[in-house]
Amino acid sequence: MSTQTSTPASAGKTGFQLPKWAGSFGFQIIAALIVGLGLGLLAKYTGSTKASPNALGATLQTIGSSYVSLLQTAVVPLIFTAVVSSISNLRAVSNAARLAWNTLLWFAITALISVLIGIGLGVFLQPGANTGITQEAKYAGKSGDWWAFLTGLFPKNFLGLGASTTVTDGVATTAVSFNVLQILVIAVAVGIAALKVGKAAEPFLNLNASALAVIQKVLWWIIRIAPIGTVGLIGNAVAIYGWDTIGSLGKFTFAIYVGLALVLFVVYPVLVRTHGLSVKQYFSGVWPAVQLAFVSRSSVGTLPLTQRVTERSLGVPRAYASFAVPLGATTKMDGCAAIYPAISAIFVAQFFGIQLDFTQYLLIALVSVLGSAATAGTTGAVVMLTLTLSTLGLPLAGVGLLLAIDPILDMGRTAVNVAGQALIPTIVAKRQGILDETLYNAPRTGDKFSDEVDGTVDDAGTAAADPSSAAAPAASPEGRELAGAKA
Repeated sequence: MSTQTSTPASAGKTGFQLPKWAGSFGFQIIAALIVGLGLGLLAKYTGSTKASPNALGATLQTIGSSYVSLLQTAVVPLIFTAVVSSISNLRAVSNAARLAWNTLLWFAITALISVLIGIGLGVFLQPGANTGITQEAKYAGKSGDWWAFLTGLFPKNFLGLGASTTVTDGVATTAVSFNVLQILVIAVAVGIAALKVGKAAEPFLNLNASALAVIQKVLWWIIRIAPIGTVGLIGNAVAIYGWDTIGSLGKFTFAIYVGLALVLFVVYPVLVRTHGLSVKQYFSGVWPAVQLAFVSRSSVGTLPLTQRVTERSLGVPRAYASFAVPLGATTKMDGCAAIYPAISAIFVAQFFGIQLDFTQYLLIALVSVLGSAATAGTTGAVVMLTLTLSTLGLPLAGVGLLLAIDPILDMGRTAVNVAGQALIPTIVAKRQGILDETLYNAPRTGDKFSDEVDGTVDDAGTAAADPSSAAAPAASPEGRELAGAKA
């Protein structure tokens, strides 16, 4: 009797196999972008429109909207549990206040740089001059103003939720929405209260940590099917808007994307290099989150992946990243709150023949630096734009001119937002001496997130932590590392 044994499937050496890189998240997103583009063009040229989509167009629209809905469903519990956990993580950190102050300071510095780039491009490229558009579009949507922004900080209920009812043909439809900024205020208050209560709050903090672990796991499942959502989102955008819509506002679209490119590929690399870090490692680390942000158009929806790459690829300690990244997802908006409103305000002024003076340019910078929280991490930056126009006294009718191409612009804006939300914690951690530079400089090989499936060690050679450890107490090694950071 033969004692020879065979290996399963000949040790995987027979039959057709995809290359290892083909199974990576980044490759899947790029492939989905190409497939979505092709299907979107096919839908557009077979007669699909926004008002009456054909079968392919309707399918792409359903896939895209369903994926965004999945992301947004978990936003409220994610923000609440993540912020409460992040505050509890910092309870034994001697320089927690200094970390928070430096984070906000660098948020403001990069926002100021971005808005100055936007103003410069608006003045130089003149996007609102000679557009060829004669009809003045009306805008009847929600407008932003400083008083509404300040009063909006105060929650109307514990969950920060609101509801609006519309009646159409005798049928009432109620839509529930949430205010991310209010949820952030609630979570901060609850987290600080839990710290003040002390030992009696331990069961609550443990429950919150467990809830965060469960929510992160569910969100990770959603993120892993992002390539499917990408096909629908990109395909639907191309089918509805295509190049025809962009054509009439081509100079404006060009100005926006030039500004976004300057921030992403010039300003951010300069900051990275100035702090003695590798630009290549920064981009290779943050790129998965940037890709997802581009297609989802939601900083908050991308939050779990942004935090993951900030911790595991860029080497920011989890105790600090779990505080800085959620904060950045709601307030750090170089694309939506700096580049876009600056160029858009100048476009509106030029379109209506209004001459801006130096004081008004200063107001644009002030609104961008101080008012970015008004965007609240949600899809779109229309509220931020109306806030800027209202402050300058410019016609809100100008917003209607830009709404047609807003989804196309929002892709690039959100990608820049997310890149900045990962950059600032990295810079602050480096400046405070708590950045894990070995992890930052580790080779980007394999699947960084394979532990979500099999619990293996990640590709940098460090033990892949369970999501529940995101709420580890500050007495952990990470907490001690933060506590020992230089003052």
